[in-house]
Amino acid sequence: MPIEPVFLFDLDGTLVDSVYQHVLAWKEALDAEGIDLSVWRIHRRIGMSGGLFMNQLLRETGLEISFERRERLRRLHTESYRRQASSVRPLPGAREVLAWLGEVGIPWAVATSGRMETAAPNLAALGVDPASAVVVTRDQVKRAKPDPDLFVAAAERLGASTDRAVVIGDSIWDMLAAIRCRALGVGLLSGGYGTAELQQAGACRVYDDPADLLLHIDEVGGGRR
Repeated sequence: MPIEPVFLFDLDGTLVDSVYQHVLAWKEALDAEGIDLSVWRIHRRIGMSGGLFMNQLLRETGLEISFERRERLRRLHTESYRRQASSVRPLPGAREVLAWLGEVGIPWAVATSGRMETAAPNLAALGVDPASAVVVTRDQVKRAKPDPDLFVAAAERLGASTDRAVVIGDSIWDMLAAIRCRALGVGLLSGGYGTAELQQAGACRVYDDPADLLLHIDEVGGGRR
């Protein structure tokens, strides 16, 4: 009997074009705290958990970042991102790939390292209602990417094991998390990482964006269009 797949999607840079809004929001938050970090260095960390982001920032700058300062940075990032959220749009093919999976009966879920406070406007832009769709955010798990908790929780809510899962993401952190839960990792270029980087992190296939994924979805277990 064939094993039916489930599709687990990252959100930022995978389904919605929001990576650079997050980068600039973090830049604004760091600047407000007098922490100098180049924009390109921030981009390399988008997709990992906020806690890991802070740990890497500590190693890179040598600064002491207290719990209170971590919380202040997170709040500043959230406030800045919300001011930019109206500019976030679904990536090409994002709505279509979710609709197609629904039409053919393949379960899907969204699993994001963002908390619901920043994920909510992105989901709204995408037309995904967390009250009716399976959405797992950072608030709901102990650890975020590159730990696999988000994808494990999303698969469980779909009633599936992760060895049935196809993880779709735009960052190396998504691919590393996919490997750690024995899922199939599929990379998208729409978040700014390159093909080689995604493949080296474990992606079995790399596509441009959700529209390109939909054109080739039979290659990753999505049936034949």
